[in-house]
Amino acid sequence: MSERTVVQHPVVGDVTLSPSPRARRVSISVRVSGEVRLTFPQRMSAKRALTFLDAKSDWILAARERMARKRAALPATLPPAEQKTRIEELRRAAREDLPPRIARLSAATGLRYEKLSIRASRTKWGSCSGRNHISLSLFLMTLPEPLRDFVILHELCHTVHHNHSPRFHALLDRLTGGREKEFNRALRRYAIL
Repeated sequence: MSERTVVQHPVVGDVTLSPSPRARRVSISVRVSGEVRLTFPQRMSAKRALTFLDAKSDWILAARERMARKRAALPATLPPAEQKTRIEELRRAAREDLPPRIARLSAATGLRYEKLSIRASRTKWGSCSGRNHISLSLFLMTLPEPLRDFVILHELCHTVHHNHSPRFHALLDRLTGGREKEFNRALRRYAIL
C-alpha cells in the first residue's frame, strides 16, 4: 500500500491511512473537522498500524471532543465573498508582519532559513522542508503575537533538527525561556479559521 485510503474503524469511524516514506513511526492526527489520519512508515503493514490505532481509540475520541468544542467557539462561517476579502486582508497583514518577524527571530537565535513562503494553509501553522524552506500560514495573523513568535521559533528549530526529537524540544524550550509546554497548550486553544 503506497497511496492514501480510507477505512472504516468500528470505534473511530472513517480513518485515512497514509503510508509515508518519510515516516519513522506511527502517528495519529485529528483535524478540527474531526477527520482522523493514521500515518505510518511505508514498510509497515496497515494491519500493524491499525493495531496501534486500536490502542489509541479513547485518545482519538477525546481529541474529537476537544475539536468539537473548538469548532463551537469559532465564529460563524462567512459568506464566500466576505471570506475571500478576509483572507486577502490576512494575506496583506501576513506579508507585512511575518518576513520581518522571522528575520528578527532568525538573527536573535542564529538559526538560519533559506526561503520563506506565506500560504493560506488551513492544516498547519507552519512547516520547514529538508532544505530549510519555511512556509507560514497567513492564518498566523489571527494569533496573539507571542504565539506567532512561538510558531516561527518552532519552524526555525527545524532548521537544526528536522524532527520532533528530545533535542528539538530542548532547543525550542531553551529559546522560549523554558515555556515550550505553556506555549503549546496556549496554541492548542486556537484553530485555523
